[in-house]
Amino acid sequence: MKTCIVLIAHVPLASALRSCVLHVFPECESEVLALDVPPCAQPAEMRDAAQDLMNRSGAQQFLLVSDVAGATPHNIACGLVHEPTAGLITGANLPMLLRAVNYRHEDLDSLIERALAGGRQGMLRPQLQASCAHQ
Repeated sequence: MKTCIVLIAHVPLASALRSCVLHVFPECESEVLALDVPPCAQPAEMRDAAQDLMNRSGAQQFLLVSDVAGATPHNIACGLVHEPTAGLITGANLPMLLRAVNYRHEDLDSLIERALAGGRQGMLRPQLQASCAHQ
């Protein structure tokens, strides 16, 4: 079963991350959704908007991804988690999302672990080559 990935983040991060994901996976337009949460948003209204987005997707399984634990987008997403059909991860980054989209056919628990690993593995402090060093 494919999983629909729903990004819920502070404006404009959700839409920006979705655009980046669709640059790599353009065929996933209906499987990667975004909800940007503006600064003055009412959490109940945004939760309803997110639920509507999920309902319109027609998907039966969801991975909700928020940007910052404890912030409004994360709290909105928490209200939408209904295991075993929806899971939540936070700390959204592009490597995490690319991994999630790539493995969206796996069961939700495996998908969550792969996405988290992708997010961690995507954070590096590369050694600069001599040609990259500032002079």
